[in-house]
Amino acid sequence: MLYDEGGAGVPILLLHGLMGSARTWRSQLDWIREYGHVYTFDAAGHGRPAPREPTTEAFVADLAAATAEITEPMVVIGHSMGGLHGWMFTAAHPDRVRALVVEDMAPDFQGRTATHWAAMIAAWPQPFPDEAAMLEFFGPVAGRYFMDSFIHGPDGYRLHGEVPTFRDISEEWGTRDFWAQWKSITVPVLLLEGEYTITPPGQMRQMAEVHPAARHVVVPDAGHLVHDDQPAAYRAEVEGFLARVLK
Repeated sequence: MLYDEGGAGVPILLLHGLMGSARTWRSQLDWIREYGHVYTFDAAGHGRPAPREPTTEAFVADLAAATAEITEPMVVIGHSMGGLHGWMFTAAHPDRVRALVVEDMAPDFQGRTATHWAAMIAAWPQPFPDEAAMLEFFGPVAGRYFMDSFIHGPDGYRLHGEVPTFRDISEEWGTRDFWAQWKSITVPVLLLEGEYTITPPGQMRQMAEVHPAARHVVVPDAGHLVHDDQPAAYRAEVEGFLARVLK
């Protein structure tokens, strides 16, 4: 579940989003390795069993156990769910994180439901026979994201987790908020928001306003998958941040 992607120096941990996998970071690995020793991680429920109770705290506890061998404070870079898990991990283990990047994730989705979204996923025409079918169905950006996430077998591409698990993860976000944990962290943070974000309006800006060491950037022409949608802009912002926090 924890993959050593090489490099040397400060440990840098990359956390994927909901329905993603460690492989979704592969196009960023070469340049991130220039800044430290890079690790990727497959969250529970994504190609391996989910926690019995799929709470955010359970996923963070799983992450903490899986990364226990990394004893030096890490830079944690997370997309969406990975961003949430990154700041929740930082709140629970402040001595294990030196800096944090949060990509397109906010603390409060209360009132939202994943019921219709989960039904849509369950109706996907799996297996997708080949790459062309994936790209045609999902489009070029999401298609490549899911190709890096799905299980590729003899009959094509299939989901790497259970729809009820993905639904339950998202449903929890609609029942609570994570502001207290966000406000408790003090490490430097880069907040990257896509112009066409999925987050509630203004929340990521507000996250920066209540955190004295946070920088908020809206990336033009980017959707939720900022690092895939606008990779050059993503790289420029993250490289600038790493240069500052690792000097």
